[in-house]
Amino acid sequence: MARKDALTGKAALSGNSRSHALNATKRKWNLNLQKVKVMDENGKVFNIKVSARTLRALKKQDKVVG
Repeated sequence: MARKDALTGKAALSGNSRSHALNATKRKWNLNLQKVKVMDENGKVFNIKVSARTLRALKKQDKVVG
């Protein structure tokens, strides 16, 4: 899977980098992806990549293993 959050589906944002002369060059804001082990309702463990924001929410719900 590309640089995408496995749970929320969030992906990188794109836009322009602007110099002082207002020259525009394309740039990308990537997600802060983390590999994490998550347990589902049945107790099965999965390795997935999630953003740091999603990881924070998972930790609050006690879904993260290890």
